Amino acid sequence: MSIKYTVIERGEPGVTGGGTKKWYAVIKNDGEVTIDNLVEEIEKFSSLSESDIRGVIIALENVIQKKLIDGKIIRLDKLGSFYPSLSSSGSDSEEKFNVSLIKGVKVNYRPGKRINDALSTATFTKSK
Repeated sequence: MSIKYTVIERGEPGVTGGGTKKWYAVIKNDGEVTIDNLVEEIEKFSSLSESDIRGVIIALENVIQKKLIDGKIIRLDKLGSFYPSLSSSGSDSEEKFNVSLIKGVKVNYRPGKRINDALSTATFTKSK
């Protein structure tokens, strides 16, 4: 399999009227994989039952949520790391900063070496 892509025309960011437009590649997603699909695939590589695998995935999700809310970085070895980050408005001084200036929190993911290595061998096919 290969990663399918299409090309789209985009203007220059921050330039009024778009500036000089160029064509860029954009991934065309090829469906999605659900927990059911993952469980089915994992069963092929494991002696665990479907319910055991599903239980571990749900438990992992619950633990990741709890640890992210606690501000922890979750390192899953070769899978990669999940870590929280936030955005805020600025204040004129450290003393004037308060929690109301925090706009939101999100989760970042940094893939592990094995996933990065796998992606570096990807091939590409232009989608019609």
